[in-house]
Amino acid sequence: MPAGNEQRYPEPTVGALIFNPEGKLFLMSSHKWRGKWVVPGGHIELGERMEDALRREVKEETNLDIHDLEFICFQEFLYDERFWKPSHFIFFDYAGRTESTDVRLNDEAQEYVWATLEEALALPVEHYTAVAIRKYVESTAKDRGYRPCREHE
Repeated sequence: MPAGNEQRYPEPTVGALIFNPEGKLFLMSSHKWRGKWVVPGGHIELGERMEDALRREVKEETNLDIHDLEFICFQEFLYDERFWKPSHFIFFDYAGRTESTDVRLNDEAQEYVWATLEEALALPVEHYTAVAIRKYVESTAKDRGYRPCREHE
């Protein structure tokens, strides 16, 4: 609940399941998510398109250039204790590809891994990231329209 200088409105954010040429998924561990494995992403700046925000955030956090973006789903995040501070986010999750190999993490991540989807889901993956991965697995390449991610906790 907002008070003082805290968040006053939900914050729209973007995140990306990034696949390398071998089809492996990029994951990074983040102290903001209590050390769990997550995908790169972040907030959308005022006047910025979602895909532009995604490219910018991924570049800032990983040094990777991404392309072939496809929308997967959206998720609501309301003051969940899984994040390091109380926040209300609306996640817009995408899948994309990279040819880049020069990963350089910023201070938001501690380490990274390239994993198959099965390997990724066997890791201690953050809940919302796991939902996006499962939604991606369930969807087909030709049928990825607007849909909320729903999962019982």
